[in-house]
Amino acid sequence: MRLFCTFAVMYFLYNILINIAGFVLKIVALFNKKIKLFVDGRKETFTVLKKNISPSDKVIWMHCASLGEFEQGRPILEKLKEKHPTKKLVLTFFSPSGYEIRKNYNGTDVVCYLPLDSKKNAEKFLNIVHPETAIFVKYEFWPNLLKELKVKNIDTILISGIFRENQVFFKWHGGFMRKALSAFSYFFVQDKVSETLLKSINLNNVIACGDTRFDRVYEITKQDNTLDFVSEFKNNNYTLVAGSTWKEDENLLINYINNKASKEEKFIIAPHNINSNDIQELKNAITKKVVLFSEKEGKALKEYQVFIIDTIGILTKVYSYANVAYVGGGYTKSGVHNVLEPATFGVPIIIGPNYSKFLEVKELVAEQACFSINNSQKLSVLLSSFFIEKNKRLEAGSKSLKYVTDKTGASIKILNYLK
Repeated sequence: MRLFCTFAVMYFLYNILINIAGFVLKIVALFNKKIKLFVDGRKETFTVLKKNISPSDKVIWMHCASLGEFEQGRPILEKLKEKHPTKKLVLTFFSPSGYEIRKNYNGTDVVCYLPLDSKKNAEKFLNIVHPETAIFVKYEFWPNLLKELKVKNIDTILISGIFRENQVFFKWHGGFMRKALSAFSYFFVQDKVSETLLKSINLNNVIACGDTRFDRVYEITKQDNTLDFVSEFKNNNYTLVAGSTWKEDENLLINYINNKASKEEKFIIAPHNINSNDIQELKNAITKKVVLFSEKEGKALKEYQVFIIDTIGILTKVYSYANVAYVGGGYTKSGVHNVLEPATFGVPIIIGPNYSKFLEVKELVAEQACFSINNSQKLSVLLSSFFIEKNKRLEAGSKSLKYVTDKTGASIKILNYLK
């Protein structure tokens, strides 16, 4: 009886907090551009769903928190589209950073924001979408939505899930959230630690099958990654590709390019921030011959030593031209960016010091496929050695590729369940 009362109180408080959050977000949206996207985008959700889904449709729904989770779910979405062409696929996002970039993704029939998790919204959303299967990617456990999925007996799975001991589910006071997890029919998690943790709270419908991101990045190598302008710039020369760089990363690279680099080394830099003033500042700081993507037309690109990519959406293909990759973000609080995209092309990877939150980075570092540096001197020594010692470079690159290929296969296991 006491346990039931605790659940009831927590559920009551949760619903109050969700309603308060909805009200506060509307006020914050008046002053914050990102929150405005978050609020305004959700105004259209139910209209979009009603317009595109009829009661007779058979629907599969996938939810992603943001862009990274979308990339994890994408291999599954694309295979489902191929295997079930007559079914409607619905893709929802929680964050504007995912929705705004992928709102025109043509691999599904509907892309929209997930409504805030009020009881009313959960019931309305599921009544309109009426999915036969609901797929959550990695995390996002919304109690009202999960409760309604369980009530409606909808097959609900988690893919590429990852759990840690310090999460509320595994605390003495986490009963409310543990109950939410009971809605899942099956958990496909990334590692044995997550599997063991779920089993410790009597959730035995779980298998550690890996991370679907590895399937996604390996598929990239099978597509046409040709960019004629990059081919012209590279001109068969040794090339370092630096992706998603921040100022701290760029300062180290500038020092090497200006003071240490051989004339035979070429550099492609794709900054995380492509603000025009920052791009111009970066260009002006480099003493070698530099060309911008936005200025490339009519230029003899092979005559330049540095190419700055001041656009978005092509970095993955650019990595295919790398002999060595530098991945930025390792000097920021959030940590290093995606290292798997260059790894899948079989190249050594260099990063800054902040990578402890990312299992794949720690494993690549342990395999000596990825190398962490924390100052300009260490970067210079490493880059010089990779340029001079081809065998060292190729050995590290082969370890990168092997790491990716050894971890593929999660998608097949998930799709076997879904068939």
